[in-house]
Amino acid sequence: MVIESLRVPIVAAPMAGGPSTPELVVAVSNAGGFGQLAAGYLAADAMADQIAATRAATTAPFGMNLFAPGPVAEPAIYAAYLAELGADFPLGTPKHDTDGWADKLDLLVADPVAVVSTTFGCPTAVEVDRLHAVGTEVWVTVTSPAEALIAIDAGADALIAQGAEAGGHRASFLDDPADDAVDPPGLLTLIQLLTAVTDRPIVAAGGIATGAGLAGVLAAGAAAAQLGTALLRCPEAGTNAVHRAAIGSAEPTMLTRAFTGRRARGIRNRFLTEHTATAPAAYPEIHYATAPLRAAGRTAGNPEDVNLWAGQAHSLTAELPAGELISDLYADAKGALRKALSE
Repeated sequence: MVIESLRVPIVAAPMAGGPSTPELVVAVSNAGGFGQLAAGYLAADAMADQIAATRAATTAPFGMNLFAPGPVAEPAIYAAYLAELGADFPLGTPKHDTDGWADKLDLLVADPVAVVSTTFGCPTAVEVDRLHAVGTEVWVTVTSPAEALIAIDAGADALIAQGAEAGGHRASFLDDPADDAVDPPGLLTLIQLLTAVTDRPIVAAGGIATGAGLAGVLAAGAAAAQLGTALLRCPEAGTNAVHRAAIGSAEPTMLTRAFTGRRARGIRNRFLTEHTATAPAAYPEIHYATAPLRAAGRTAGNPEDVNLWAGQAHSLTAELPAGELISDLYADAKGALRKALSE
């Protein structure tokens, strides 16, 4: 398996919308970790271009992440919310799509990469078999033991365990507002719950920004750690200027559906505090509707109207080249483990 071959047990999280570039993937993979591209919001041909660019720059294996399609939201669910936003912001047209799931899967079968990971759901057993037939491993992002069992039944090779601390969208298979009253498990809790039901390799994701954090999840039973927010300040990342400036601040994060209609963790700003309470579950409909207001915020350099996705430990992130960051974190993790054992 790919995880077993890594010199450094660090996986680059696939961050859709710009941050995950071929340059970032190459830097992480060349440093001994494992890089992943993000197909979310890209057309299949643009995804193919990113694969080609990455292959041209490294011989190391890398992965591609796909968004699993979800259910259609009826307009009645989000009409009042968009009317609320429309009074103050420019909006686009809400729509539902599958993010090109079928076309992207076909392309990845025709032009395989080492790993295909999924977010927001699990491929069917038939889809997993198609990827296995061309030598591709399938990693499924899960947020609970119940989701893990679905992924295992479908034939997943590894599980990406996303704790509540993680930045960006929650990867839950269903985004049900009825579940908001229940605390999502933190990463260390989730790792323990998953190792109790499966021996599949676990990639731990959520709130890991230091060597000590990396050491903690490895000691808990993870085979590797997936870093997203920790990489956003790297020069190789395609993080937009407004987002980049906000990462590393002392501002706390919060969970919200305000920007996209799907629960996600971002740095608290005015838009989140004013609209989280009324935002419905309607993804990707609200994502498309709010695209113009987010673009306007980025153009104006206004962090109050931009989705500043970040994990809970974003204030601890460093501004370093990705290869240097990966090496430093791994060295610090080994030091933390030695210190813990000696004490």
